[in-house]
Amino acid sequence: MHAVILAGGKGIRLRPYTTALPKPLVPIGDQHAILEIVLRQLAACGFTSCTIAVGHLGQIIRAYVGSGSRWGLTIDYAIEESPLGTMGPLLTMRDRLPESFLVMNGDVLTDLDYADVLRRHMSSEAALTIATYARKVHIDFGVLTTDDDRVVGFREKPSMDYRVSMGVYGVSLGTLDGYTPGLPLGFDELVLDLLKHGNPPHAYEFDGYWLDIGRPDDYDRANAEFTTHQSLLLKGA
Repeated sequence: MHAVILAGGKGIRLRPYTTALPKPLVPIGDQHAILEIVLRQLAACGFTSCTIAVGHLGQIIRAYVGSGSRWGLTIDYAIEESPLGTMGPLLTMRDRLPESFLVMNGDVLTDLDYADVLRRHMSSEAALTIATYARKVHIDFGVLTTDDDRVVGFREKPSMDYRVSMGVYGVSLGTLDGYTPGLPLGFDELVLDLLKHGNPPHAYEFDGYWLDIGRPDDYDRANAEFTTHQSLLLKGA
């Protein structure tokens, strides 16, 4: 099983932590970087190889991770000379990828079973599988529904339930057909194209532990919770 880790972003929202370190290498707890946790989890799930897409401060990631042998992984790298979006880096490494593979952001902290995502993707025969997580947003105002100058509905401080992308995907190689290597390709563009062509992605619903370490508040929460969740996040790793 092969995984692609997207680690080329500048981590602007996480500054000042990412001023000197790439986001996947910011520390969680006293001993681990986010990327180390991810690599240990992938190895524990049975993945044997991984490609890391690097850009901003990529040389630091390469120096830290190396060949991946300490985790029992064979790791190579794809270098982003310019920002390529979420899915764009896959086009530049296409000749190195198997028919089905896992793609994930390098700043995800979760106990998701990555191998099961890939297995379910392959069995679904979908072009793309998206790991999804339930979110609830509470609105602190009374919400009005209007029709021209009339109020036709009212809800007092409602909550909205929806599912979001976790930044973990199962991808089939043929899904990349028709896109040009070296040009940006966003996750949003790919999903909208699949929907337009009547080829909807498969949803993998997950309700365990998940944090997207994208903002300082999320990073602070991850550090505060890591001691409690360490055995869960690193089980078998």
